[in-house]
Amino acid sequence: MNLAAISIGDRHITLDQEGNLADLQDWSEEVACALAREIHIELTSAHWEILFLIRDFHKKRGLSPVMRILVKLVERELGPAKGNSLYLLRLFPGSPAKVAARLAGLPRPVNCL
Repeated sequence: MNLAAISIGDRHITLDQEGNLADLQDWSEEVACALAREIHIELTSAHWEILFLIRDFHKKRGLSPVMRILVKLVERELGPAKGNSLYLLRLFPGSPAKVAARLAGLPRPVNCL
């Protein structure tokens, strides 16, 4: 879904052509919820732990994790039950690394389909 912007209250937040935030500073939990609603995801505590994990990864490394790195990161930080592709696909259908990055307010992972 290509969105030009989302509005939250009196805030008008610009998105790029793929629906990611144009300005990473615009992110908030409220923004994440609005972005999730656009793609029919209701954020739960399971989603939030992944979103905060990849935001921390981005803060330290300056990039969004691709799927392979995301799986390893989640496995290392949250355990093997959550650090696998199937778990992440249930939370973030389609392309988990891409969808999670979008909801976390981060750029699209490089080389992510």
